[in-house]
Amino acid sequence: MRHQRSGKKLGRTPAHRKALYSNLAGALIEHGRIHTTEAKAKAVKPFAEKMITLGKRGDLHARRQALAALRSNHVVHQLFADVAPRFADRPGGYTRIVRIGPRQGDAAEMVYLEFVDHEPTVSPFAIRRATRSEEEPAEDE
Repeated sequence: MRHQRSGKKLGRTPAHRKALYSNLAGALIEHGRIHTTEAKAKAVKPFAEKMITLGKRGDLHARRQALAALRSNHVVHQLFADVAPRFADRPGGYTRIVRIGPRQGDAAEMVYLEFVDHEPTVSPFAIRRATRSEEEPAEDE
Protein backbone atom coordinates (compact mmCIF):
# COMPACT_ATOMS: atom_id res chain seq x y z
CA MET A 1 0.00 0.00 0.00
CA ARG A 2 1.07 3.57 -0.67
CA HIS A 3 -0.02 5.15 2.62
CA GLN A 4 1.35 8.69 2.97
CA ARG A 5 3.37 8.39 -0.26
CA SER A 6 3.22 11.55 -2.30
CA GLY A 7 3.73 11.87 -6.03
CA LYS A 8 2.56 10.01 -9.09
CA LYS A 9 4.15 6.84 -10.45
CA LEU A 10 3.61 7.86 -14.11
CA GLY A 11 3.82 4.19 -15.13
CA ARG A 12 7.56 4.04 -14.52
CA THR A 13 9.99 2.31 -12.22
CA PRO A 14 11.56 4.48 -9.50
CA ALA A 15 14.86 4.77 -11.39
CA HIS A 16 13.10 5.70 -14.64
CA ARG A 17 10.95 8.25 -12.81
CA LYS A 18 14.01 9.81 -11.16
CA ALA A 19 15.72 10.08 -14.57
CA LEU A 20 12.58 11.65 -16.05
CA TYR A 21 12.44 14.29 -13.30
CA SER A 22 16.13 15.02 -13.74
CA ASN A 23 15.84 15.40 -17.51
CA LEU A 24 12.69 17.56 -17.41
CA ALA A 25 14.04 19.82 -14.66
CA GLY A 26 17.36 20.15 -16.51
CA ALA A 27 15.56 21.13 -19.71
CA LEU A 28 13.46 23.66 -17.80
CA ILE A 29 16.56 25.25 -16.25
CA GLU A 30 18.36 25.28 -19.58
CA HIS A 31 15.54 26.63 -21.75
CA GLY A 32 13.22 28.46 -19.34
CA ARG A 33 10.13 26.67 -20.69
CA ILE A 34 9.30 23.09 -21.64
CA HIS A 35 6.40 21.55 -23.52
CA THR A 36 5.13 18.38 -21.82
CA THR A 37 2.02 16.61 -20.58
CA GLU A 38 0.05 17.95 -17.64
CA ALA A 39 0.75 14.89 -15.47
CA LYS A 40 4.51 15.11 -16.01
CA ALA A 41 4.51 18.88 -15.41
CA LYS A 42 2.61 18.50 -12.14
CA ALA A 43 4.99 15.75 -11.04
CA VAL A 44 8.23 17.56 -11.90
CA LYS A 45 7.21 21.02 -10.66
CA PRO A 46 8.08 20.39 -6.96
CA PHE A 47 11.38 18.78 -7.98
CA ALA A 48 12.34 21.79 -10.13
CA GLU A 49 11.37 24.25 -7.42
CA LYS A 50 13.55 22.38 -4.91
CA MET A 51 16.48 22.66 -7.32
CA ILE A 52 15.96 26.43 -7.56
CA THR A 53 15.86 26.66 -3.77
CA LEU A 54 19.18 24.80 -3.67
CA GLY A 55 20.53 27.30 -6.18
CA LYS A 56 19.42 30.18 -3.96
CA ARG A 57 21.28 28.64 -1.03
CA GLY A 58 24.41 28.75 -3.13
CA ASP A 59 26.84 26.84 -0.90
CA LEU A 60 29.03 23.92 -1.91
CA HIS A 61 26.77 21.31 -0.32
CA ALA A 62 23.75 22.67 -2.23
CA ARG A 63 25.75 22.58 -5.47
CA ARG A 64 26.70 18.94 -4.86
CA GLN A 65 23.09 18.03 -4.05
CA ALA A 66 21.91 19.71 -7.25
CA LEU A 67 24.59 17.92 -9.27
CA ALA A 68 23.54 14.57 -7.79
CA ALA A 69 19.93 15.23 -8.79
CA LEU A 70 20.44 16.91 -12.18
CA ARG A 71 23.59 15.02 -13.35
CA SER A 72 24.86 17.81 -15.62
CA ASN A 73 27.61 20.28 -14.78
CA HIS A 74 26.37 22.70 -17.43
CA VAL A 75 22.81 22.76 -16.06
CA VAL A 76 23.98 23.10 -12.44
CA HIS A 77 26.25 26.00 -13.39
CA GLN A 78 23.37 27.70 -15.20
CA LEU A 79 21.10 27.09 -12.20
CA PHE A 80 23.49 28.71 -9.74
CA ALA A 81 24.78 31.50 -12.01
CA ASP A 82 21.66 32.58 -13.93
CA VAL A 83 18.40 31.15 -12.59
CA ALA A 84 18.83 31.36 -8.80
CA PRO A 85 19.84 35.07 -8.74
CA ARG A 86 16.67 35.96 -10.71
CA PHE A 87 14.55 34.51 -7.88
CA ALA A 88 16.66 35.75 -4.94
CA ASP A 89 13.83 37.88 -3.51
CA ARG A 90 11.03 35.40 -4.25
CA PRO A 91 10.08 33.03 -1.40
CA GLY A 92 8.76 30.28 -3.69
CA GLY A 93 6.46 29.69 -6.64
CA TYR A 94 9.13 29.92 -9.32
CA THR A 95 7.24 28.02 -12.03
CA ARG A 96 3.80 27.99 -13.60
CA ILE A 97 1.83 25.59 -15.76
CA VAL A 98 0.10 27.02 -18.83
CA ARG A 99 -2.40 24.73 -20.56
CA ILE A 100 -2.21 24.70 -24.35
CA GLY A 101 -4.80 22.06 -25.28
CA PRO A 102 -4.92 18.37 -26.14
CA ARG A 103 -2.27 16.52 -28.12
CA GLN A 104 -3.31 15.48 -31.63
CA GLY A 105 -2.55 11.77 -31.36
CA ASP A 106 -3.96 10.68 -28.00
CA ALA A 107 -5.72 13.81 -26.66
CA ALA A 108 -3.36 14.05 -23.67
CA GLU A 109 -3.57 17.49 -22.06
CA MET A 110 -0.42 19.39 -23.06
CA VAL A 111 1.07 22.27 -21.09
CA TYR A 112 4.02 24.62 -20.90
CA LEU A 113 5.97 24.41 -17.66
CA GLU A 114 7.83 27.71 -17.44
CA PHE A 115 9.46 30.10 -15.02
CA VAL A 116 7.16 32.89 -13.87
CA ASP A 117 9.53 35.53 -15.28
CA HIS A 118 9.92 33.76 -18.64
CA GLU A 119 9.74 36.09 -21.63
CA PRO A 120 8.98 34.12 -24.80
CA THR A 121 11.44 34.93 -27.53
CA VAL A 122 10.21 35.61 -31.02
CA SER A 123 12.08 33.81 -33.75
CA PRO A 124 13.62 35.86 -36.57
CA PHE A 125 11.47 33.92 -39.04
CA ALA A 126 8.27 35.02 -37.32
CA ILE A 127 9.44 38.65 -37.36
CA ARG A 128 10.32 38.45 -41.05
CA ARG A 129 6.98 36.80 -41.85
CA ALA A 130 5.06 39.50 -39.91
CA THR A 131 6.87 42.37 -41.64
CA ARG A 132 6.27 40.83 -45.07
CA SER A 133 2.54 40.54 -44.48
CA GLU A 134 2.33 44.17 -43.32
CA GLU A 135 4.09 45.49 -46.41
CA GLU A 136 1.89 46.14 -49.38
CA PRO A 137 2.84 44.25 -52.53
CA ALA A 138 4.44 46.37 -55.23
CA GLU A 139 2.30 46.76 -58.29
CA ASP A 140 3.90 46.47 -61.70
CA GLU A 141 2.51 48.82 -64.33
